[in-house]
Amino acid sequence: MIKIVGVRFKNAGKIYYFDPVDFEIEQNTDVVVETARGLEYGTVIVGPKEIDESKLVSPLKPIIRIATPEDTNIYKENKEKAKETFELCQQKIKEHDLTMFLIDCEYTFDRNKLIFYFTAEGRIDFRELVKDLAAIFKTRIELRQIGVRDEAKSIGGLGPCGRSLCCSSWLGDFQPVSIKMAKDQSLSLNPTKISGICGRLFCCLKYEHDVYVEAIEKMPSVGDLVKVSGNKGKVIEVNPLLEQAKIEFNDKTIKTCMREEIKVLQEAKKCGGCCKNKDEQLDAATLRELKKLED
Repeated sequence: MIKIVGVRFKNAGKIYYFDPVDFEIEQNTDVVVETARGLEYGTVIVGPKEIDESKLVSPLKPIIRIATPEDTNIYKENKEKAKETFELCQQKIKEHDLTMFLIDCEYTFDRNKLIFYFTAEGRIDFRELVKDLAAIFKTRIELRQIGVRDEAKSIGGLGPCGRSLCCSSWLGDFQPVSIKMAKDQSLSLNPTKISGICGRLFCCLKYEHDVYVEAIEKMPSVGDLVKVSGNKGKVIEVNPLLEQAKIEFNDKTIKTCMREEIKVLQEAKKCGGCCKNKDEQLDAATLRELKKLED
């Protein structure tokens, strides 16, 4: 076991683990740490705890010091300076007529590097831009192209639920999200109804997916031939969370039955397509559109 603290450098950013050394550090303490980019200023999100060393990428870098008032002032100055830098970089992008959209910029704590984040449709030749920026700011320049999810995380906004975007308010890491998650939750497979402002599948499809998978495994599938109290029928709808299935019996009556009442006689043939249920095949154009949401 090894003692660690978890530090975050950006709001809703990824949490990185560091060695607290001999410092008495509590949660929400500001610290200065050594990273691959140099010295950085961050906040302890995960207080001191012991975890299995096999779960870490060793060796851990140490906490350099608990942030002093002077460190905090430098951090705030860097934030203010970055705002001015952002506007100047936008002007230079226009001068070089580059088809790129500047999202954010930041100084490392020691100001040894200035990083610009941008989006673009394809590859951008920004070598001349870097030369101009390096001549102006007299420091190392890095331009980093990011994806649409990172763009939404940086800019922020409101989701269709009316709340701030998860990615910009608390979600540290992006988890893989697939169309199958929407399918398992019986959601409409209309691309406009299951994608966020970033144009990709809702991150929140991941949150309850494990619960749905566990519940679905206990239930019959749509199209299964079943028997309930001696009467045979076919499953036409399933509610895995309530453990209920709607059955259409051979006499054309329809009844909602509990899972324990249902005996499966014959499983439905798997459709093999990306569809909401076994009877709903998607056209090729919609399927291609849905696949784009997973990228």
